Amino acid sequence: MLALLLIALLCTGLFFSYCRAAWISVVGAIGVYMLVRMGMKVKWMILLFALGVGGFFAYQGDVLYRLEKNTQDSSYTLADQVKSISNISTDASNLERLNRWAAALRMWGERPVTGTGPGTYQFLYASYQRSYQLSTISTNAGDLGNAHSEYIGPLTEQGVPGTLLVAALFLATFVTGVRVYRTAKDPAVGRMALAFTLSLLTYYIHGVFNNFLDTDKLSVPFWAFTAAVVALDVYSEKSDPERKETLPR
Repeated sequence: MLALLLIALLCTGLFFSYCRAAWISVVGAIGVYMLVRMGMKVKWMILLFALGVGGFFAYQGDVLYRLEKNTQDSSYTLADQVKSISNISTDASNLERLNRWAAALRMWGERPVTGTGPGTYQFLYASYQRSYQLSTISTNAGDLGNAHSEYIGPLTEQGVPGTLLVAALFLATFVTGVRVYRTAKDPAVGRMALAFTLSLLTYYIHGVFNNFLDTDKLSVPFWAFTAAVVALDVYSEKSDPERKETLPR
């Protein structure tokens, strides 16, 4: 009963946050959970993701054309809020995100290997904006957040090595969590590892659209959950000395 009450409370908070990225993240984590329960290998999950990304870029002209036809702005109505997720024509939040990404990529183009330095994006991006990409909430003051992406941000500030390190960290944690779930001798340990892993996965997905790891309110649970996955892996290995170190199946 307590678990059900907590789930209801969290779902209520998620709904009334009206955070579209959070909704997408939870849906994505549920989809991955189903794949894990079905026994799909991690390498096939990665391949499926790569095919999805590749398909988007292969047909991005058609995709963007359809997205530009959407004029539904953000709303406090659930259906309208969901529709506004793909609005890249009039929704100020989406337009500003695209503006920040474009500025970040221009900055990265100048220093692709070393980047501009950690924490520098918000102070430098103003001159990399273009008038035709500005939204109604654009600013040159650098006081309204960073690059709005946990992947593009490091790319700009730390170059290609920065983004590769972030991707490697996220992937290694996910692989470790799934491995513990599938190989732990104690089912309770496995379920706990999967819960932490899927929780982190919601942020990995959310990180495509926003970046909050530079704030303490997000960094604390993020690194705590990451440490928990590692601790469960170590505990599972010590409690089962015969466990073979293999990638998850």
